[in-house]
Amino acid sequence: MTSGDVKQLVWGAILLALAACVPLVANGYWMSIALTIAMFTVLSTSWALFSGPTHYISLATAAFFGVGGFLVGTGMSDYNTDYWTMVVIASLAGTVLAFLVGLATLRLSGVYFVIFTLGLAEMIRTLVSWIQNNFTGSRGLYVLTDLGEADIYIHLVLVAALVYLAGWWIARSRLGFAMRIIGNDEMVARHVGINTAFSKVILFTFSGFVASLVGALIAPRYTYIEPNGVFSPELSFIVVIMALLGGTGRLWGPIVGVIPFALLQEYINANYSNYSTLVLGIAFLVIVYFLPHGVLGRLEETWAKRRRSTW
Repeated sequence: MTSGDVKQLVWGAILLALAACVPLVANGYWMSIALTIAMFTVLSTSWALFSGPTHYISLATAAFFGVGGFLVGTGMSDYNTDYWTMVVIASLAGTVLAFLVGLATLRLSGVYFVIFTLGLAEMIRTLVSWIQNNFTGSRGLYVLTDLGEADIYIHLVLVAALVYLAGWWIARSRLGFAMRIIGNDEMVARHVGINTAFSKVILFTFSGFVASLVGALIAPRYTYIEPNGVFSPELSFIVVIMALLGGTGRLWGPIVGVIPFALLQEYINANYSNYSTLVLGIAFLVIVYFLPHGVLGRLEETWAKRRRSTW
């Protein structure tokens, strides 16, 4: 481990410790904002661990997130199961689903992979709604716990620490090296002996595990779980926008996009709720045409040009 690696771990620990102190100074409205930022930070960072190096744009986040939240609601409402027991079950279920989806789809690429992952969340949402309407007789589920927003926030900060530590390790491992080669040229990766399917499935499964865990942990915030809410495709698009806006070239890049976009979304939803979808569309266009490598990528390009001009 180099001195630079140690420095990154130390800075990461300091920032996470500062984030954990937010409930001491924020409450009410700002605590709710902090919780939203924490949720999307974890989702966007775990998404970037897979999609960043491979350039596979996954829109399946809502599917795994919804599985986590919905299973917690089902277990607590229909079977009176303990909340933490259901968090474990929901996380495992999301992990298994991500693994199976990865095995079935990661041989796809380009637009075919994007379309399939988008359709996955819609298929699960429709299936769950059909089962509820035709067999259970109810659409919503209640998640009643003693956990407040500050408690859920701390849980998400701990998950963020897990994700960042995993990302730090992956970037320095053979798996991370393999994923970068796959992202540059998957055909070359196959020719040099990299098991591309296995490498992609591992990271895709980890991303699905994190999304389902977040969905399970955040369920008490909503109290009432309804399929159209937890399986909303809008969630997947927001995660992608936030990650790409900040930049996926750095582990901490997504948070650069999460904070401003979460604040913008909060303002739009509070004052112009009918235009939230329009904002998502405009954000996509801005990123594609003006920030293809994110804010961090643009800053690094600018600094590189300045250094060359001074030589």
